[in-house]
This record gives sequence, structure tokens and C-alpha cells, in this order.
Amino acid sequence: MQKCWVFFYFLLAGSLTAKAQLPPIGQWREQLSYHQTIQVAAARELVYAATPYALFSVDPADNTIERYSKITGLHETGVQCMQWDAVAEKLVVAYFNSNIDILQQGKVFNIDAIKQKNIAGDKTIYNIFCYQNIAYLCSGLGIIAIDETRYEVKDTYTIGAGGATVKVNGLTTGGGFFYAATDEGLKRAPLTGVNLSDYRNWQLLSNSNGLPAGACSNVLAVQDKMIVQKNDSLFVLNGSNWNVFYADGWRIRNITATENRLLLSQQKAGAARVLVMNNIAVIEKTITENNVLLSPAQAISLQNTVWVADSISGLLAYNGAAAQRYQPGSPFAPATGEMTVNENILWAASGGITAGWSNTFSKNGVYRFGNDEWTNFTKQTVPAMDSLYDIITVAVDPTDKTAWAGSFGGGLLHIQANNTIQVFKQASPLSPSLSNPSNYNVAGLAFDNARNLWISSYGAVQNIAVKKADGSWNKFFTPFPQPNYAVGQLVIDNFNQKWIVSPGNGLICFNTGQTIENTGDDKWKLYTAGRGAGNLPDNNVLCIAKDKNSFIWVGTNKGVGVIQCPQDAFNAPGCEAVLPIVQQDNFAGYLFAGEQVQTIAVDGADRKWAGTKNGVWLINPEGDKIIYRFTEENSPLLSNDVKRIAIDGKTGEVFMATAKGICSFRSTATEAGAENTVVLVFPNPVPPDYRGTIAIRGLAENAIVKITELDGRLVYQTRSLGGQAIWNGKNYKGGKVSTGVYLVLASDDSRTQKLVTKIVFIGK
Repeated sequence: MQKCWVFFYFLLAGSLTAKAQLPPIGQWREQLSYHQTIQVAAARELVYAATPYALFSVDPADNTIERYSKITGLHETGVQCMQWDAVAEKLVVAYFNSNIDILQQGKVFNIDAIKQKNIAGDKTIYNIFCYQNIAYLCSGLGIIAIDETRYEVKDTYTIGAGGATVKVNGLTTGGGFFYAATDEGLKRAPLTGVNLSDYRNWQLLSNSNGLPAGACSNVLAVQDKMIVQKNDSLFVLNGSNWNVFYADGWRIRNITATENRLLLSQQKAGAARVLVMNNIAVIEKTITENNVLLSPAQAISLQNTVWVADSISGLLAYNGAAAQRYQPGSPFAPATGEMTVNENILWAASGGITAGWSNTFSKNGVYRFGNDEWTNFTKQTVPAMDSLYDIITVAVDPTDKTAWAGSFGGGLLHIQANNTIQVFKQASPLSPSLSNPSNYNVAGLAFDNARNLWISSYGAVQNIAVKKADGSWNKFFTPFPQPNYAVGQLVIDNFNQKWIVSPGNGLICFNTGQTIENTGDDKWKLYTAGRGAGNLPDNNVLCIAKDKNSFIWVGTNKGVGVIQCPQDAFNAPGCEAVLPIVQQDNFAGYLFAGEQVQTIAVDGADRKWAGTKNGVWLINPEGDKIIYRFTEENSPLLSNDVKRIAIDGKTGEVFMATAKGICSFRSTATEAGAENTVVLVFPNPVPPDYRGTIAIRGLAENAIVKITELDGRLVYQTRSLGGQAIWNGKNYKGGKVSTGVYLVLASDDSRTQKLVTKIVFIGK
């Protein structure tokens, strides 16, 4: 199937670290990682760079950076490889799932036939070679020919021995032949006159005439020379014989031919370099740069500038001794740990743990996003963080706004106001894991109203701790049988009770009584599945959240439960979870029955945003109505596997951390104030032909909002969602209002109505 989308571009001019701006209400933006560049391609006027998650371009004439993603018209997230067709002037992009996009002059043509085809075997696209308006995809199945004019699969060449599938790593043409580098060795077939689908027409060249047997990584034509890569050596065809072209003991990660030059991306014992050589193996340029050129994945030459895709440092341009770095502002990598927003600042933990609470050993750190700029705290930027793997939780001190983060193994870290790092591990009050005393597994963090930081330490005998505002510490034993002393996410309710996820065991409620220090009046309760035991949907609790009523929403492996009476958790007969029932079409059933609810967040209107492995759901405050459901199929959501959700209460922006990266949706609800104070309208003035949503922010909760003409005639009336009301700019009859000035009147629970602002509509 072929589809065409037209780009709506976000032009990000004038910055080498381009960034996306806050979207209008109802719109999306991506926060993909642009750091780990894996491929680079030169077009006539642009240089394209791909990361494992995204795609961007640079205009060398003015250094303009442009970002491409599902938000701007691409059909997938996760670039496997790409190639620029200089003749057709099209960019061919292959994704991890074998979906194909072809970009040309602001349009995107999609070819999803390979993705949709139910084929046994490896459909991954490893390389692309363009020739005469055909894009030849080198895949685990063989060679797949894509017609770039008709945007369809033209043919498939299965060229393995005996007609079996074989992985093809590279393809080129020369001397009237196709040359294919495969896992069986180098093969060739005539360009014309034979059926290329017949494996018998592909001659195996390896293991003869000087070319050793075995897999070949790539094959290229450089002027009149045919060069093939085998392991870390290059061979060249001279007549009918193959001779060693180049080998120096360095690992060859990639070879590329551009502008009649061969470029080698190499690494050896921690060192990295790029070599530029001609077709007789004379090295014309050697590029090295300590602490910058770290992991070159591919290099090309364009008008005397060498462009390097570095999988750590991003896109680098060398036309002198030092690189110019092009890196759109972004998190270093996807965030799969907890996220939180405080005062318009998003903090995201990058680490993760397996379903069985084992390490993934991610050292990608923790990220901060504010004023549309990202700051990455990683081992590359903060050497002290090299030992802090799997950072999975983060909390913000409500007083000084500094961040605290938990490493599952590396302890507790404090990111201070000057961006320095303080680590609590050995020789600190933090408790180590009983099974591995060198590990300090911080799995949950939360501040209470007294600025005490509560900490859950997975695997520690005293697995709950508190670092008090005065700097002193207390630690606690959970009085329940808990395999692995398993504790995770922490939430504190309006009654200063601590709710603690116990993975696989249920949910713990902890009340310290009158004082933290006196454990004699402490109260503990374990919620598990089943009536009389807490009535959770499942003992495998994945997440918890507190709503505006201090109800505790519990996401489990098998749906959601709501504890609606937390103040009675320790009173007889006790307080059990309620399983919400939601109406869908003509059927009613338990909310998220059978779903793995991985994250829950509450917006300014007390609505619940839930992330599952099947997308994002917005539920009304009571939990009995589905307002939205976003999936990667019906929206720009990057992946259906949604790990975490966090909400900026001031702007209504909902951040969603997925398996492929972070994206956000500008929702209609914001946090409300106690009264209508400083009310802002966006956009204001409203430009001609504006068809978006108009937001009125800064209102009291559930305020009645009236839009009137200057003479008081009512145009529209609504209520705020949290602290924000929205209007489509139309009157009650559905007609667009005329040019002019309109009054915004608001009343809160006191029913006192007052003028809070004005809206101006500009005519053509």
C-alpha cells in the first residue's frame, strides 16, 4: 500500500541545536533523541542525518536544522537506514519494522507492503542502493526492488544457495554487473538479460581468484574500481583477480563512496578516526579529534567537507581541524524511568528494569527540559555518573527545586542548583541490597509537605527510608513477608500517608503516626488482590497516582483499582479498592480489564491519563468514560508501549515516554488557582483564518466563562477544565465571530462575575 503525506514543517532556523516550540492546544510535538547519529547522506542542498529514533537535515549554506518525525509526516519512529537517490532527487528511508518512506519536495510517500507482509524470516533492511529509479533494499530475505516512481514493490531476489534466503549487506553496479555482498560471500549477476529472481543467475565470487570465502560486509564502486569489505580488510578487483586494497588492523565500521572518494569509519582500542582515500588506496586525509570523534558510524564527503555520523557525538562536519557539531536539542536517549514536572520543568529518568526487576545497565542518565531546552546529565557530561546505571525514579525538592534521582544499583543522587552531583551510596545512611551489598537500589522517591524525602530501597532489609529536611535519616522495616524486600514507586496522599508499590506483592500503605522518629505508633497495611484483602485487580502493581480527591489509583498487570477512602485505610472495616466500570458502545466492563497499566497521571481537571502497552487513554474524573484513546495508528504517538506520563499543570502539556522516545500532546486542562487571577489568552490577537483552539488560562477551578460582545451580548459560554477554558472562536450557531474586540467574563464558586480579559479578532 502506498500513501502520500504532505509535511507541515517546523522551521528551526539559525541554531545548531534546534528545538521544537510549545504546540497549540490539541497538537503534538516530539522530543526524540538526536544525539546518537547512525547514518548521513548528502542531497543536492541538504545533509540528512538519521538516529535510531529520528531524522533531521542541515542546510550547510545557513546552518538551518530541520527535524522530521511522525509529527511532521513520517509514518514511523525508528530509522534503520536511508539513502539519497541523486538522480531521482528522493530520500529513501527504511524503518526498523521494514516500513518505507520516500521523501521528495515536502511530500512523503509510504510503502508499507514489506511491513504488512506476513513473511517468515528476517525482513530487516540493512542497506539501500538506488539505480535507475529503483531502490534496491538489502535485507535478510535478499534484495527487494522498490519502484520509486510507482511507489510499490517491484520484485524480490532470493539469491541464497539453492534458492534459500540470505542476508544481503550491500549492493552496487559496475562493468555491466550487479555485485551483492552477502553472508555467503560476494555474488554478481548481469544487469540485463537474465532473471535476477533466479538464484542460479547469481555467481559466487568468494573463495576464488584471491577473494577469501565467507561473509562480505559491503561492496562499493569507486570510479573504475570495485571494492569489497570482508571483516576489517578491503579487496579490489583487478581484471579477474582480487587483491588486498587496504588493511591496517583497525576495525572498519563502515565504508562509503562519495565524490569519487572512499571514506572509512574506524575504531581501535578506544580510538576513532575517519580516513579519506582515493581509488588507489592513497590516504588523502585522516580525521581524528579526542573527546569529539568517538564512535563514527558513517562518513561522507560534500564539497570539501567531511560529514560524520557519530553514534555518541551526533552529526559532525569537518572542513578544518575541529568539528562543527549539529545536534537538535533533545534528550540523550529515550526515557523509560519516571518523569515529573515542577514549575514548567520536566525531569525524566532514562533507566529501566526488567519485568523481574533486574538491571538493564543503562547509563543514559537523567534529563531536564525547561524553556524548550534540554540538559542531559550523562556520563559524557558528568563523569561522576559513569557508575550510576538504571536511573529509574526522580523527585523535585519543592523548596529549592533541585532534583533527586534514584539509581537501581548506584544509589541516590542529588542534582544541585549548580548542576553538580552528590551521590549517596557507601558510607551514607542508605541501605544496600541484602543479596548484593555493593548495590544500592533506589526504586522510589517522594517529598512530603515538610520537605522530607522518602526513599524506597529495593532489596534492602530496611527498605523504606526518609532523609528529613534537617538532614537526619530514619529507616523502617516493612512488617510483611516480601520476597526480595521488593518496593518501588512512592506516592504521599493528603493525609501524609505513604503508598508504596511492592512489585509482585501488592501495595503498601504506611502511616508514621505523630512523629517519624517514634515507630511505636506506626501503622502498616498491605493491599492485595481479592475481597477482604484489598480488592486490587492483581498483586503485580505497576504504578500508582493520587488524584484531586486524594483517591489512590492503582495500575496493575490486569487493570485498575481505585482506593477512594485512604483516610480510612486503618479503620475497621477498612477501605478496599473499587474497580471502575466503564461504558463502551453498548457494553459495560471493568476499566482496563486485562490491560497492563504501566503509568497513570492526573491533569488539572482531575482526568486520568493512563499508559499501557496498547497506547494512551484519557479517562474522565470518575473513571466511567473514555474521552480519548491515542495509538501509534491513529495519532502521532511514537509507540503504543507507553512507559510513563507526566503533565505540566501550567500549560496542559502531557508528556508521554514511550519505548521509542518522548512525545507530548497539548491538552485542554491546566491546574486551577483559588480564584480568577492573571488570565491569559492564546493566541491573542487571533489572526485571520485561524482555525485552532483558543485557550483562556489562569482561571479558578470549574469557573463559568462567558464570551460577550462589547454591548454584553452573549457569544459563547463554557466551564474551565481545571484552570483553563477553551473556545473554537465560533458562536452558538457555529459561525465564526466577526472581526473586533470581545470580553471574557468569569465567575468562580462565589458566583461573582468579573471581566478578566479581552480577545481581539483581526480581519483580513
